[in-house]
Amino acid sequence: MGSSQGDEIKIHIEALVARQLERSPIYALTLSAVRIVSATRGRVVARTVLGKNHMNSSGGLHGSVSATIVDWAGGMAIATWDLRDKTGVSIDIHVRYLASAKEGDEIEIAATADKVGGSVGFTSVVISKVVDGEAGPVVASGTHTKYVKVR
Repeated sequence: MGSSQGDEIKIHIEALVARQLERSPIYALTLSAVRIVSATRGRVVARTVLGKNHMNSSGGLHGSVSATIVDWAGGMAIATWDLRDKTGVSIDIHVRYLASAKEGDEIEIAATADKVGGSVGFTSVVISKVVDGEAGPVVASGTHTKYVKVR
């Protein structure tokens, strides 16, 4: 894939994220500071800094926020597949909580579209703490299956 096609995918994903933030209160709450680091066919990498609104009562990353990120990022990976605007409807989300993160931590979200077929898309997502500018310890990982058939 050439650089210009990669740039086109990243621009498409950034525009899609902007529209989603306007239309979805939950994405606006949890992802308002997200930035797309890279986007290629089948893969999106994003980063954001965690704020108070991401925390549970013990001061760690709330599990529902991790699940929301897996939901969102899986859809973004599907959108890279063919520059679609509609990313489907969730069939199944599974999240593994492996570590915690605290307010002020930067996280990296790496999402991969493992397969996008005519009706169903399968994705995997890894949420990691950023340490010294690189993806570090995994905080959560998940899989997300979506019904993607366009009507």
